[in-house]
Amino acid sequence: MEQILSRREASEAVHDHGWRFLLGTLRTSVPVGSLAQAIGLAADAVAVCDSDADRHLRVDARPHRVVFTLQSLDHAAVTTQDVELARRISAAVHESGLLTEPEIGTGAPRSVQFLEIAIDALDSARIRPFWKAVLGYADEAGAEGAEDPLVDPVGQGPAVWFQQMDRARPQRNRIHFDICVPHDEAPRRIEAALAAGGRLVSATRAPAFWVLADMEGNEVCVTTWQGRDG
Repeated sequence: MEQILSRREASEAVHDHGWRFLLGTLRTSVPVGSLAQAIGLAADAVAVCDSDADRHLRVDARPHRVVFTLQSLDHAAVTTQDVELARRISAAVHESGLLTEPEIGTGAPRSVQFLEIAIDALDSARIRPFWKAVLGYADEAGAEGAEDPLVDPVGQGPAVWFQQMDRARPQRNRIHFDICVPHDEAPRRIEAALAAGGRLVSATRAPAFWVLADMEGNEVCVTTWQGRDG
């Protein structure tokens, strides 16, 4: 029977197969040499997923890279079936002479990641409908509250979520990016950002997230799945 996995269970189940757990999904990328090769690889993945493809698999195929994402749409979470499908896809990729690889490699400009936009709000319930309408977005599956994310129904744009504030904060940007990266890549990404002139604002919630800022104080959070259970 299909079972929902915890963040740690999902991460550990697929780590050695070249996948990473990000925001309730499993994700991997495969460098390729052409769009034709990318489409062929996507077709192979659909074939090995069989009847589960439509309810679990999402593919972004481009001339230099294919990104595979797995999540049970019925549960809006990673399940044991997603882990099984990840292993099947990795095996199919290997048979093609390629590798599922989340780390930076030949032809891959960076690792897998998710981008989210966070909006500080004194009244999330009041402003959320505006952003939903102006972006043409929809409620995330299973969303129940004013702070739950809005998502692009066609999967092109970043998710938008609302951070409830208890008071206004003058001289602080009200919209910031969240960059969700593999847990084993976060230190390298932070080091690169600091070397590029950024500063560490806070690490009190690490490894769930680190708050960084550019030279003018604009903030961004580097996030991982770790540190969020319990």
